[in-house]
Amino acid sequence: MTQKGKTIGIGAAEDADRVIASACRAGLSCDIACYCRPGTVQVPAGQANVTLRESSEPGKALVADLMDDTIGAAVRGTLPANTTLAALKKSAGVDHLERIALLETADGKKFLFAPVGIDEGWTVADKLVLVAKGRAIAKKFGLPEKAGILSGGRFGDVGRHPVVDRTMADAELVAKLGNAVHCEILIEDAVKTCGIIIAPDGISGNLVFRTLAFLGAGHGHGAPVVNIAKIFVDTSRAQKDYANALMLAAALLE
Repeated sequence: MTQKGKTIGIGAAEDADRVIASACRAGLSCDIACYCRPGTVQVPAGQANVTLRESSEPGKALVADLMDDTIGAAVRGTLPANTTLAALKKSAGVDHLERIALLETADGKKFLFAPVGIDEGWTVADKLVLVAKGRAIAKKFGLPEKAGILSGGRFGDVGRHPVVDRTMADAELVAKLGNAVHCEILIEDAVKTCGIIIAPDGISGNLVFRTLAFLGAGHGHGAPVVNIAKIFVDTSRAQKDYANALMLAAALLE
């Protein structure tokens, strides 16, 4: 159960009907406020806990309501990434966002994965922060707290390319300092025992996420932003459904 009286907001810009349908399907006991432009969508009859909050700038309205505690959590939904995340960074007073995605393989294996933004997770320090914050989320969702650190090759590949060597050295250091395991490039093995998997950098992480979710019959359930004080679950406008992202936000509110 979410905190008493807390509302979850979700953005409904492109394909707003899909967002409304997801909100109705999520089956949450808390209220869900859908942020949209005036006159673009309606809520089906009988959905008492799903309401509209209309604004000419729904992304800014969603972020503003999150920051002043009008809502307890927010989901980006189909709002555009650039303007919405820029508003979030400005309001939260940070120069970048750190996200940890909840992913699911085609056969139902769930795990936390980061970095998923191309400008995230490039340093050893960045990865250590993601490991620590990932463990807190994993514990909340009953996932293994074991963290697997990926690199650009197997141990036998050392010397083949300096970039590969650097990723392996970084992974070794992150594993040592973060009480984690260097899983080399073997993500298929890491997912068997690790509830948290850390990619070598933001580009490879984004590619893994997009390949799993959009080509590999897996699912992305949303990516909580972990370096701000508020609960904001980032999503892709390409997602077919947002019910799981809403449930993720609700779980974080518990």
